[in-house]
Amino acid sequence: MLTILTTGTTSYNMKPLRLFLMVVCLFSFPFVYARGQGIAQYNPVWNSQSRNSSESMPCGGGDIGLNVWVEKGDLLFYFSRSGTFDENNAFLKLGRVRVRLEPNPFEGNGDFHQELNLEDGSVYISGTHNGISAKVHVWVDVFRPVIHLSVDCNKPVLAEAGYESWRYRDHLLKGKENNANSYKWGAPKDLKTLQDSISFDGGNILFCHRNREKTVFDATVSEQKLDTVKSLLFNPLKNLTFGGVMRGKGMSPSGISDGQYADTGYRRWTLKSNAPARSHQVDLFLFTRQAGSLTEWKNGLDKIVTGAAKNSKTAWEKTSAWWKNFWGRSFIFIRPDNPEATDTVWQTGRNYQLFRYMLGCNAYGSYPTKFNGGLFTYDPCYTDSSMCFTPDHRNWGGGTFTAQNQRLVYFPMLKSGDFDMMKSQFDFYNRILKNAELRSNVYWRHDGACFTEQLENFGLPDYAEYGTKRPSVFDPGMQYNAWLEYLWDTALEFGLMELDVQQYSGQDISAYLPFIKSCLTFFDEHYQYLAKKRGIKPFDGNGKLVLFPGSACETYKMAYNSTSTIAALKTVLSRLLELPDQYMDSLDRKHYSEMLERVPEIGFRECDGHRTISPAWQWQRVNNVETPQLYPVFPWGIYGVGKSGLEVALNTWKYDPDVEQFKSYIGWKQYNIFAARLGLTKEAASLTVAKLKDSGRRFPAFWGPGFDWTPDHNWGGSGMTGLQEMLLQTNGKQIYLFPAWPKNWNVHFKLHAPFETTIEAELKDGEVKYLKVSPETRKADVINCLLK
Repeated sequence: MLTILTTGTTSYNMKPLRLFLMVVCLFSFPFVYARGQGIAQYNPVWNSQSRNSSESMPCGGGDIGLNVWVEKGDLLFYFSRSGTFDENNAFLKLGRVRVRLEPNPFEGNGDFHQELNLEDGSVYISGTHNGISAKVHVWVDVFRPVIHLSVDCNKPVLAEAGYESWRYRDHLLKGKENNANSYKWGAPKDLKTLQDSISFDGGNILFCHRNREKTVFDATVSEQKLDTVKSLLFNPLKNLTFGGVMRGKGMSPSGISDGQYADTGYRRWTLKSNAPARSHQVDLFLFTRQAGSLTEWKNGLDKIVTGAAKNSKTAWEKTSAWWKNFWGRSFIFIRPDNPEATDTVWQTGRNYQLFRYMLGCNAYGSYPTKFNGGLFTYDPCYTDSSMCFTPDHRNWGGGTFTAQNQRLVYFPMLKSGDFDMMKSQFDFYNRILKNAELRSNVYWRHDGACFTEQLENFGLPDYAEYGTKRPSVFDPGMQYNAWLEYLWDTALEFGLMELDVQQYSGQDISAYLPFIKSCLTFFDEHYQYLAKKRGIKPFDGNGKLVLFPGSACETYKMAYNSTSTIAALKTVLSRLLELPDQYMDSLDRKHYSEMLERVPEIGFRECDGHRTISPAWQWQRVNNVETPQLYPVFPWGIYGVGKSGLEVALNTWKYDPDVEQFKSYIGWKQYNIFAARLGLTKEAASLTVAKLKDSGRRFPAFWGPGFDWTPDHNWGGSGMTGLQEMLLQTNGKQIYLFPAWPKNWNVHFKLHAPFETTIEAELKDGEVKYLKVSPETRKADVINCLLK
């Protein structure tokens, strides 16, 4: 009889089906499992209950995220779903579930075990007390918006499952609480989060939030003088309805009660089992739509429930198979033969995988994973004790997407091969493209999409960041904001990602070309427009665009020829022109070649006697702590390992006083990526370990708040990217292996590269023990940097 260790320290006898599945897995990933490595080595295991929601464990799939924990004998989880924005554009949670068993196996000091099983994407919890044992399985269907919780006990027990909501009544928002919505510091008096509709529905609990017809969209359109084109603008908030139904097998409604958790009062609707049983099942079915009526929404929800019932027998197999495939397409295992929880280098590899799991939970969201907490925020008082707000709170808005932060969440998906997960971010820009083009046309009478840095999910500048106390004569197309004025080039980073997806995977990106082209058109036409307002000529004496006024990130303001903008335009235009003929006809190539010729050159300056990259040709003030002088290194890849001009980029790292002053690993800082791309092994290793070591919270990848919130997803994304760049970089067809990797760090990894290439390698004791390049013809392009 074959016995295999699965979750925790519990052994199970292998039944024939499980044996078959294990054999399939062994042959699917032979190298990983043959060497005793694999994702299971990184499963977080807790042998004690949690004190509060900050000690929760993420779980999810598709576009749903749960925070799961056991506290004082109760199993609880918050649940969130992509795209649940209210009238104020706050990103609302859908509620909290509390499960209680009687007699309770999780009471007292009995045995307890909670584990996130990464291989199948779910949470397993077990406990024993006074002879009662229970095993709980929590998982989310990747392909349908359904949450499942099952309980199996050794003896019959009663079960209660409560749906808890703090939105059972209107809630008045005060002060910094508005940082969670689009009004922020510009909120009108008496702004409220409006109550949900919650009730028993037969033997189930029905809950939903339906946005009223008037939302922050209407206030923003009026504020920004776009009423004349309002009917043409995409509005994702009007009548948006979201929620679902909770049901328990063999359970019936047993009452409504009130309580308090952390700083927030709540109301609980409870289902209770009709009789003691050894097995219990609780399911939640979710539905989101801009519905014409509540009846229409309810009909849609009923279809979700019916569809889930028809596929209930295969849902778990398909979901667990999806996660197995997810882990098989890329991985990074550092020191896999010597796992040591206190070793920060080992932690770096483990937390890379944990954060990638968190990103995988919103693989197919209607909206991108948000930089400021994603699907996994919890009661804000545990992030900042001064913020005694509801669990819906997060800083920097719910429906507001900050491009400089969002890009860091999505760049690592290229080398991890998670191209399918990037669609949410790309579709976000496609949906709002027409709104951004209307801005340019209404304000300045020219073409091209004007995307701002702080961007609403309907494509306009954030209500507060636009400037609520602006002079009446100020250009209505401009943000009256010291940080964000003239900052438009960050959208081009998503254009680069789209071009990269085509180069990496061969995917057809025709649907994204209008976005890329429109962004380029905006810069070409807007800076000619501005030049003509100042004088007769649209170009300088060399026939180049005059990129003034501009902005080098949020930092070097009122800039003349910003380096981040020049590098963006040069790179995206060059890459656009490299596309296969199916994407570009001869007229297009001529047009964009001429546009590329009009882009000015990157400026340089002398620092401590050395030639360095300048943030811009000139600027008037320094407003933040970013480093656009190194953006030609990342993301734009103009300088780097194996590329010409590396010395000037290294000089910038070493001698530019602002680079040194702003250097950090916190939050969205990307110095670890810069160091890796410059081949600075010691610096890249130090900064990346600082990024990806344990967060100091119970779940190791809940970093933050940094500059934003907890869990900080741009912190995790920049950490992932830096680690990938230490292992693998490319220049055209050339593949650089270990360009910034410490030789004494044993590692086994599989990553993706351009031209539909994957590289799997093992470095052990300073030697490459295994190298597999697919297709094999690409092996000739590999350069092992450790041999230099």
